[in-house]
Amino acid sequence: MNKENLYIGVISLLSFFISEKTFSQVGEPYIHDPSTIMECDGKYYTFGTGGGGLISEDGWTWNSGAVRPGRGAAPDAIKIGDRYLVAYSSTGGGLGGGHSGEVLTMWNKTLDPNSPDFKFTEPVVVASSKEDEDCDAIDAGLLLDPTDGRLWLSYGTYFGFIRLVELDPNTGKRVEGNEPVNIAIDCEATDLLYRDGWYYLLGTHGTCCDGPNSTYNIVVGRSRDVKGPYVDNMGRKMLEGGGKMVIAARNGMVGAGHFGRYIETDGVEKMSCHFEADFKRGGRSVLAIYPLLWRDGWPVAGEIFKEGTYEIESERRGYALELAVDFIRMDAPRYRFWEKVEEPVVPLKPQTLADVIDTWPKGNIGVRIGDYMFRPHQKWTITAVPDAGGYLGSPYYKILIEGTNRALAATSDADVVTVPEFTGAPEQLWRIEQLIDGTYRIMPKEIPGLDEELVLISVGDSTPSLGKFDMNSDNSKWNFRNY
Repeated sequence: MNKENLYIGVISLLSFFISEKTFSQVGEPYIHDPSTIMECDGKYYTFGTGGGGLISEDGWTWNSGAVRPGRGAAPDAIKIGDRYLVAYSSTGGGLGGGHSGEVLTMWNKTLDPNSPDFKFTEPVVVASSKEDEDCDAIDAGLLLDPTDGRLWLSYGTYFGFIRLVELDPNTGKRVEGNEPVNIAIDCEATDLLYRDGWYYLLGTHGTCCDGPNSTYNIVVGRSRDVKGPYVDNMGRKMLEGGGKMVIAARNGMVGAGHFGRYIETDGVEKMSCHFEADFKRGGRSVLAIYPLLWRDGWPVAGEIFKEGTYEIESERRGYALELAVDFIRMDAPRYRFWEKVEEPVVPLKPQTLADVIDTWPKGNIGVRIGDYMFRPHQKWTITAVPDAGGYLGSPYYKILIEGTNRALAATSDADVVTVPEFTGAPEQLWRIEQLIDGTYRIMPKEIPGLDEELVLISVGDSTPSLGKFDMNSDNSKWNFRNY
């Protein structure tokens, strides 16, 4: 390679990492085949292949420490009542591993290994496969049906059928006499969920375990019956290889697999998976968490919020969040639109911060909502605050007027204001979460003197404040426009 090509290659690589500055989990989120994320006593847990797993205090910084005996492969977890059920596979896997395998379940009162109540029950076999079967008993996925309380287990790999069996939600054992049902092919690492009268089967398609060359991606089909048939948006049955894309490679990571769903509250859902290779972490397999969106009745991975300068637009009327300052007119020539203009066209220069900042008050300045004109008092620069921790899947952010240190802050009377300087105080930190419809909610980390979760809302058309989040009201929803 000559020097010119080497230089271009280095610049391209740097541009790739700089332009793709999105936020993946921090700490050491190294895991393969993560289970659905569970919350237990204020901490988050996920388990992976090989035994053990990850723990997080806030859902953002992850480190090893979760304990799961039995080793084996591809576990899943679910909370039933006040207990946690974990399913995992002892062997199997098809390619190189043979078809012989078993899926086992075990219970625990807590997932905290430091708790005096921490003790897993003896595992019991709930599904198995033999060497000559066209199914591998591996890659467990659990669903507690919210409509009738029945418990279901899906399992299987790319090298045979995906199968479904019923378990007893009280014991975790296989329902006596229950025979497996074939529900899909050409996928593995399945998971089931229920929403609005539909059962969804999420499967991992493609090749695994090949680092940056892994082609894993997650697809979905749905059915009115938990036993299928599961059909994608094109009418293709998953028993015939169908499946609509949910997530594939993105943000410098390839090999998306092992879907898990976490419902934070009405309208706020997250999905977890692993990526087989994170290029920014040397190609290691990592945990990833994204917003889970629903579009036309189908699940799709959303986007982790990206740093930048934006208009913050109210979904209610389409007006923009802005400083409550005097509008400063721009000097510009005015033309009679009914007369021909002979002068050459000269582009107007946009109003700058320097043009107006001396007219703004020096102390706290209130905020309002008005029609967007890309003026300095309407542009907000949003960046992560690395040392402030985070929440499930994202860091906390600061929201500043572009070019200044003036920060959006919550007040003790459940209102919002801008303060002259960002100090990192909790009331100046914001969680920005994409909702299931693609809009966002904006929530302060803390409100001084109040132990209550409130979000940024639009009161009427033009008054921003803090209030209860209501997914069914557009006053709780915001968009970010990068004009």
